[in-house]
Amino acid sequence: MPTYKALQADNGNLFSALRAAFPADLDATAVETDNRLFYTWRDLDRASARMANLLCALDLPEGSRVAVQVEKSVEALILYLATLRAGFVFLPLNTAYQSAEIDYFIGNAEPAVVVCTEKNFGWVSKIAFKAGTKHVFTLSENITGSLLDRASNFSDQHDIVRRDSGDLAAILYTSGTTGRSKGAMLTHGNLLSNALVLKKVWEWRTAEQGGDVLIHALPIFHVHGLFVAIHGALINGSKMIWLSKFDPKVVLEKMPEATIFMGVPTLYVRLLAEPGLNPDVAKNMRLFIAGSAPLLIETFNAWQTRTGHTILERYGMSETAMLTSNPYDPSLGERRGGTVGFPLPGVTIRVQDENNKAVPTGEIGAIEVKGPNVFKGYWRMPEKTAEEFSTDGFFKTGDVGKYDERGYITIVGRSKDLIISGGYNVYPAEIEGYLNDLPGVEESAVIGIPHPDFGEVGVALLIAKPGTVLDPANIVASMKANLANFKVPKQCFVIDSLPRNTMGKVQKNVLREQYAKGL
Repeated sequence: MPTYKALQADNGNLFSALRAAFPADLDATAVETDNRLFYTWRDLDRASARMANLLCALDLPEGSRVAVQVEKSVEALILYLATLRAGFVFLPLNTAYQSAEIDYFIGNAEPAVVVCTEKNFGWVSKIAFKAGTKHVFTLSENITGSLLDRASNFSDQHDIVRRDSGDLAAILYTSGTTGRSKGAMLTHGNLLSNALVLKKVWEWRTAEQGGDVLIHALPIFHVHGLFVAIHGALINGSKMIWLSKFDPKVVLEKMPEATIFMGVPTLYVRLLAEPGLNPDVAKNMRLFIAGSAPLLIETFNAWQTRTGHTILERYGMSETAMLTSNPYDPSLGERRGGTVGFPLPGVTIRVQDENNKAVPTGEIGAIEVKGPNVFKGYWRMPEKTAEEFSTDGFFKTGDVGKYDERGYITIVGRSKDLIISGGYNVYPAEIEGYLNDLPGVEESAVIGIPHPDFGEVGVALLIAKPGTVLDPANIVASMKANLANFKVPKQCFVIDSLPRNTMGKVQKNVLREQYAKGL
């Protein structure tokens, strides 16, 4: 039987590369949880083999999607690895999504398998079976569920299914300006190339170099927690301290045992609120990484003052994984607050004007990117995919930014009015579509305004139909019952009219100025 090293050499399956990076001592701890459970590398290998064998036994069509909406657990991580090694396509779904959203995702992706929590099985299975899904399993954070029961009957040995680097590994749904979510198709090669580049530029340390230990406090249904953090640890054979939910006190408790922490800006704000944060508690830490939302310069500076460490900011998207990073090595430059650093090796980034010409250094334009990490396209949306790529193959990110004279990139805005709240993407058009369908609503506009904890939060502005009285509290309650909580605007105002330009377009910049202090 070929070794995993040999499998890595001739198999484009991402899991083959991750498995090849497992340390020689498979009985060493790979994951330690916040409730004192310990998983060895051998546990990850054997458990993912059992789940992969279960998936293969279902006789699923080639390229089948496995949709997963479960709470964070090591078993959920193992399910992700099993899906990869079985050669199927992983589709993670935010645990905050409600029935209307799940109905759309399952209807659009048509997964062959759906995995949900036991408490949600009733309504999720109803949606799944109606959409034609044949297999619905349960998996709960307390290590129970039909998925584990069924997988326990299968062998803990499994030959990794062969895949080419261009084959689909995952679909991540990301909304667009139309309000309809789009499934970004990421290949095995996309994800592996990004993991290897980040291992190099962030100088992950092997066991022989002292060994890095990652505090994993992020959700695992989006790029940051699933691909950047997990792939980073696995491709380096590094231990993870696994927190089911972010708790600043627990992070501080675990920090002396770790070397790397990744978080969205909100997590850093909450850690700064803890009196126990000081240079001594962070003395063993090597690297703090921030992303998924803009990091305020106040947070950047406060962290430096309180801990003696400088946060490393980077920039990425669901469609591309990571694109840029501030330098880890000080000889390559300092980590500059308010910037996202330089393009990663192999990534090309250009800043264009409205005529598709490069803008001069220091001027703002549209950010376009190309590289081995850039996604394959949008699921079943060939026209949208073509629209989002230039004729010479650059992906149009929808972000606007600039290069400075030293080559650092600063993201200054989002052309698509994206709101990033607590690290989660909120697309106004999606919320406006829901609001506009409510009885009595003539029109709506959703804007993002600054918030000291979440970075940004949404505010909904409504115009009532003639003769109708709208109750903002009832509208917010309706949204909470039908949309993920992070999408629900924090405040709702009924106004007489919306400001418009000469073309009739709502001037959201004017609204943002008017309501910037609305909370």
